[in-house]
Amino acid sequence: QLHLVESGGGLVQGGNSLRLSCTASERTFRHYAVGWFRQCSGKEREFVAIVSWSGDKTDVADPVKGRFTIFRDKDKNTVYLQMNSLKPEDTCVYSCAAGTIPYFEPAYYNDMNYWGQGTQVTVSS
Repeated sequence: QLHLVESGGGLVQGGNSLRLSCTASERTFRHYAVGWFRQCSGKEREFVAIVSWSGDKTDVADPVKGRFTIFRDKDKNTVYLQMNSLKPEDTCVYSCAAGTIPYFEPAYYNDMNYWGQGTQVTVSS
């Protein structure tokens, strides 16, 4: 069982940056692939970024490629989503999730076992 907690959301002006954090108290967190997903108003949840359990593989969705980066700090048991050049269309609830995906391929990115509660990101124009 994992208990994921997101933090770092808030209100930011367009063009600025935010860093989201996803942490778990369980040491087993380091053995899971961790992804960030978002749900924007009136839309279905969508994949944003994912990092492998080892931290050596990452993938980022096309709408945020070049602006968002995902990385993990195993010593702090935390996965981060660095969001730069934010746009109003990035206004969503961002959630992190952890899973033991069999392959680091897009077909498996949604196969997450544990989810956090989410954190609101609002980008003003």
